[in-house]
Amino acid sequence: MTLSMYQASVPVFLRALSNLQHVLRKGEAHAHARKFEPSLLLQARLTADMLPLTSQVQIATDMAKNACARLAGVDPMKFEDNETTFAELHARIERAIDYIKSFKAEQIDGSETRAITLKMRTSEQHFEGQGYLLHFVIPNVFFHCTTAYAILREAGAELGKMDFMGKP
Repeated sequence: MTLSMYQASVPVFLRALSNLQHVLRKGEAHAHARKFEPSLLLQARLTADMLPLTSQVQIATDMAKNACARLAGVDPMKFEDNETTFAELHARIERAIDYIKSFKAEQIDGSETRAITLKMRTSEQHFEGQGYLLHFVIPNVFFHCTTAYAILREAGAELGKMDFMGKP
């Protein structure tokens, strides 16, 4: 059995972002239960030189939605990075999920060798579609989802592995 580029991307991203949304809900509920301002968690980080929770969510959603667009050969939809509340982060995740769902298999399948160039801060990175998906995007999506989980877990939210993994 072969696994298509669509199967290796869209369903993986949808599950990761849905689970991230679940984790955020539990983090927000933790703040309410402990009677502290939920927005304090949005700037929480594991260490001083790490990006805060809000940025982790922004990057995870950007990685997933932008990958689908690039693999489909279209310009990615732009999101402003201006979220300051849990409600705004939930809305961002929903927008990303809706955007990802808009891609059809025929747009992404066959993109294994598509040339993808990313402009980074100081250079450009060049990929072929399959390497971009498997070695750049998927690790980044899971890194940032995991980091968001870890920030909330460290803050005391009652989270376990199944909150991160979700139900198949």
